[in-house]
Amino acid sequence: MLIVELSAMKAAVEPGKRLLGLDLGAKTIGIALSDALLTVATPMETWKRGKFTTDSDKLITLFEQHGVGGLIVGLPLNMDGSDGPSAQSARAFARNFAARSQVPVCLVDERLSTAAVTRTLLDADASRRRRAAVVDKMAAAYILQGALDHMRHLGEK
Repeated sequence: MLIVELSAMKAAVEPGKRLLGLDLGAKTIGIALSDALLTVATPMETWKRGKFTTDSDKLITLFEQHGVGGLIVGLPLNMDGSDGPSAQSARAFARNFAARSQVPVCLVDERLSTAAVTRTLLDADASRRRRAAVVDKMAAAYILQGALDHMRHLGEK
């Protein structure tokens, strides 16, 4: 099991491998993928959430298809920084996935990511149906991009 801090993620990922970002919701999982240089996150898809083993098998398949070497999981902390039920669920998902996979897993604070993406979509005058279709994968990209930017900033120091 390999759960790492964000500051250690870049060193834990093999060169040339990508990162996959997840926004875990109660009913859906938003997925985003980085480029191989770990600079840009791109929204990929949204899945309807199923059983853990089914979801993790699908993730492992994505890892193989896209050369993924690390997983960033959004951690939905409460505004005061404490864990609520959603954060506990995300931690459990990360722990269970790390036990099934060889790639490093990192939990990243995702407070207000969905709100920020929703605001962007509203500003772009996206319809309610369009927002519902893309918000989860865009939130995953927002979380992943924040992690990539933080990792790059740590490397510049």
